[in-house]
Amino acid sequence: MRFMMLMIPLGYETAPKDVQLDPERVAAMMRYNEALQNAGVLITLDGLHPPSAGARVSFATGEPIVTDGPFAESKEVLGGYWMIEVASREEAIAWAKKCPASPNEIIEIRQVQEMADFSPDVQEAAAGFAELRKGSQSGR
Repeated sequence: MRFMMLMIPLGYETAPKDVQLDPERVAAMMRYNEALQNAGVLITLDGLHPPSAGARVSFATGEPIVTDGPFAESKEVLGGYWMIEVASREEAIAWAKKCPASPNEIIEIRQVQEMADFSPDVQEAAAGFAELRKGSQSGR
């Protein structure tokens, strides 16, 4: 089972584009990332720049509208993620509990949808999805 562990640092929604990281916190997080890798559960991971450096494309009018960050209505935003493969939701939770997160951080755990989770008609509509995934993993 694949799970995304989504890091939500409270206050990151207002962080400046050039936010500086604490080297000690980065070192602690690297030790955690290495533990995930050494356990053989880590698929991928990345940190994300704050919303002030991002953009949103909305479609409420039927046409794409681009809004540059920061986004005033945001209360919680992603700061990064891990994709892990474990045997159960409980194991994913156990890994999240080991994270050296600070008091202002939350980890949301979400299981990745697998094609087998869907009805046959949805699987048919998504024919070719596996090939798209393989192609995206082969590099850019």
